[in-house]
Amino acid sequence: MTKKAVQFLAVLAMMVAASMARAQTAYVSNEKDNTISIIDITAATVVDTVQVGQRPRGILLSKDLKQLYICTSDEDHIEVLDLDTLKVTHTLPSGTDPELLALGRDGRLLYVANEDDNMVTVVDVVERRMIKEIPVGVEPEGMGISPDGKWLVNTSETTNMAHFINLATNLIEANVLVGVRPRVARFTPDGNQVWVSAEIGGTISVIDVASHRIVEEIAFRIPGIERAAIQPVGLRITADGKRVFVALGPAARVAVVNAETYQVEKYLLVGQRVWNLDLTPDERYGPGHLGMSLIRGERCVE
Repeated sequence: MTKKAVQFLAVLAMMVAASMARAQTAYVSNEKDNTISIIDITAATVVDTVQVGQRPRGILLSKDLKQLYICTSDEDHIEVLDLDTLKVTHTLPSGTDPELLALGRDGRLLYVANEDDNMVTVVDVVERRMIKEIPVGVEPEGMGISPDGKWLVNTSETTNMAHFINLATNLIEANVLVGVRPRVARFTPDGNQVWVSAEIGGTISVIDVASHRIVEEIAFRIPGIERAAIQPVGLRITADGKRVFVALGPAARVAVVNAETYQVEKYLLVGQRVWNLDLTPDERYGPGHLGMSLIRGERCVE
């Protein structure tokens, strides 16, 4: 990692891609210096840094892995980065202050959380136009789409809710009260549950999708670390649905949670302020924090 990347890196999102052309590559948004870092995971080095618009935050790969959608929050639009040329080719409308985003199952509709105006914006990436704005709670952030493409769960940080949006109608069908300042929502691979992190509440709410009820609330305890410093934000669920990795912010730990028993199996010590994380496609590595740690799978799973 270059000195500059370490100095300025503020990880809001990370995407990992695997393809014949790119091997295993991580894309990291750097909010403070308005760039995207491109990291060769095998070599664990930054291979390129691309200048983009003001305050890049949430990022997402297109279905064909040829483009990167970037929430340039202070520009009030989505920038589209061509991954072959590393040039921004065009922008998409997003609404005010886009923060995080999710892509529909067919890769055509993009769903964007607009933090400032309390909306989820639906964007057609082919026609490059806004389809609809869906009113949600105050300060929307997390965006999770179910494996069958029928549901979008959006979290609202100030309302402390997970909103279940029916993507056939673009209407909210249920609001679930969760922990304080919910950040990220992830569906399990079978689509039966959605896991929602609460940064200030210090918990994960496990919600049954069919009933919209919380079936488990997971808390974290680390000896020697104050409870206020344990702030779950990013989370990733393995493809087999058996384990969940949770970034714990100032605690400088990633929790490994058994998704069947809801018990924390271990805490992995990583770098400071670990907010978000991702898994490589083969799930061998799990990078994510200020400066990026590469955690080998055999360290995470016994």
